[in-house]
Amino acid sequence: MTEQPSSPPPGSASGREHGREPLSAVLGGRKGALDASLPPAAFVVGWLLSGRSIAWGAGAAIVLAVLVGVLRLARGDKARAVVVSLAAVIVAALIALHTGQAEDFFLIQLLSNVASALAWAASILIRWPLLGVVVGLVLGQRTRWRSDPALLRAYSLASWVWVFLQYTLRVLVYGSLWWSGEVVALGIARTVLSWPLVALTLAVSGWVLYRALPREHPGLRHPVVGTSGSER
Repeated sequence: MTEQPSSPPPGSASGREHGREPLSAVLGGRKGALDASLPPAAFVVGWLLSGRSIAWGAGAAIVLAVLVGVLRLARGDKARAVVVSLAAVIVAALIALHTGQAEDFFLIQLLSNVASALAWAASILIRWPLLGVVVGLVLGQRTRWRSDPALLRAYSLASWVWVFLQYTLRVLVYGSLWWSGEVVALGIARTVLSWPLVALTLAVSGWVLYRALPREHPGLRHPVVGTSGSER
């Protein structure tokens, strides 16, 4: 995910000209998004096969979350991320068991997307767009991108795509299904709105990001920092 920058070969595709590689190549994340959708699917399957028993659904989700966690550790993922993912599944299961409502297994997902939408919107308004923060960390730039007015503006515009296309859309879909108690539909939505939606968001936000940059800009890996700008 943090591959070293390289000069694009002559005749490369327009998406890579001037260092303009696809945003998905910079951020990655497909495996994590896919893994996260498996325990909710296991909850729905266990719930259905057991005659709508929340306990069996919760047990299936936790067991699969543990198995996914072991596989993630085996392929080199950070232990902290694995523990956080497992804890989220356990808490979701406990909430559903406590309330006795199967749809409440998805309540954390709904609330986390509400929080994410608000956080991303706030970050844009205070001129610290989270897309820039994330990409800057991945590329090892820290906050140098903020000294580049063109990058700051482009990251701000592209971050709105994440606010509306990913988080707000999820809130609307999850919220309506949760309110209606549609457990199976929630499980399907949880899968469809994981990696497929992330991939779409990356593509659209990447398009917006590069459209907003001047044609001569060298790209995300090379912030244009003026002499008066402070490199952090």
